[in-house]
Amino acid sequence: MSVTDPISDFLTRIRNAVKAKKRFVDIPASNTKIRIAELMKENKFIRDYNVIDDNKQNVLRIHLQYINGASSITGLEKVSKPGLRRYCGKDDVPRVLNGLGIAVISTSKGIVSDKQARRDAIGGEVLAHIW
Repeated sequence: MSVTDPISDFLTRIRNAVKAKKRFVDIPASNTKIRIAELMKENKFIRDYNVIDDNKQNVLRIHLQYINGASSITGLEKVSKPGLRRYCGKDDVPRVLNGLGIAVISTSKGIVSDKQARRDAIGGEVLAHIW
């Protein structure tokens, strides 16, 4: 099945798994999705992730994190969509809930969080907000 917006599909699968209180969710893997999962793990939104090798497209397994029965992920929002791309300059990097969440930004130096983009003074396409 062909997916028009793979990042939106990635976020939706995670959102649905969190609502269903699943321990993990399997998603078709890509380098972009793996990098976003790395950022989510660094910021403690997920417990862990691993790539399962199959003969077609690899599968990214994301292990969700719950603290006292509540998910670490409160919300996921796709910002830049195929019909309307959202960009930010180095001075306009968004802040999600005053620093409690992260903005995932695609830059010339790869996919980074908003904190890293501010530190490196670079802008780019804002892919998603996670809080």
